[in-house]
Amino acid sequence: MTVQGVILDWAGTAVDYGCFAPVSVFVEVFTKRGIALTAEEARGPMGMLKRDHLRELCRLDSVAEQWKAAFGRTPEEADVDSLYADFELMLFGILKQYATPIPGAIELVARLRSQGIKVGSTTGYTTEMMEVVAAEAKKQGYAPDGLVTPDEMSAGRPYPWMIYENAIRLGIYPMKYIVKVGDTISDIREGLNAGTWTVGILKGSSELGMSEAEVNACDPAVLRRKLEEIGRRYRSEGAHYVIDSIGALDPVIADINRRLAAGESPCSTAAATKG
Repeated sequence: MTVQGVILDWAGTAVDYGCFAPVSVFVEVFTKRGIALTAEEARGPMGMLKRDHLRELCRLDSVAEQWKAAFGRTPEEADVDSLYADFELMLFGILKQYATPIPGAIELVARLRSQGIKVGSTTGYTTEMMEVVAAEAKKQGYAPDGLVTPDEMSAGRPYPWMIYENAIRLGIYPMKYIVKVGDTISDIREGLNAGTWTVGILKGSSELGMSEAEVNACDPAVLRRKLEEIGRRYRSEGAHYVIDSIGALDPVIADINRRLAAGESPCSTAAATKG
């Protein structure tokens, strides 16, 4: 058998080039409390369920120290609840603006379907958030065959439950016939924990954190160094492949099919070089 399913992340992989929607809101909710948070810090736990993401941000030394100076203690769970309430309200106000498909995503889905490959998806957004994002993306031509959100499961990334649920709904087994594609370290961990082939994306990713215009305007040597560093991070986490952009997945699928035919599986092979 060959690859039967591809599970795509949403923001930074299929829509919202550079994954900007959540970053700006994470920074703003902390700013409202007098806490300075950089965009780079805000991106650190990207891909996780957003409440879990906020917990991780509160554990940052820089945040904890500022919080203690401002409030006399480090952040507690009640603070996470308060931050999340603000985050959710603010995010819903801008989500529609960040549902544009990343160049190459729509065409890739069409090519995968022409090969009989089903397209599922996982995300760090909740079901309510994805109702907005998925509806807007569909209007623009992007609609995967399946979607599972972390609040449907007992836990989000890096746990494999969303991928397992995609496999159940799409009717795919065993997991070696699934490819997980994402733009964050938590995506890579999710795929590896689920026993799938795992692919990290460079351009458009949260890891790069640059808009398409910024990528196009960037000095080629500087951009190359940035992409190489992100690729190293993906591979250090165990990614089987690293690709330049979402539209470059086709050669990876072909190579995985070759490896499957040779008896290889995701769990028995070392990470591959850039596809």
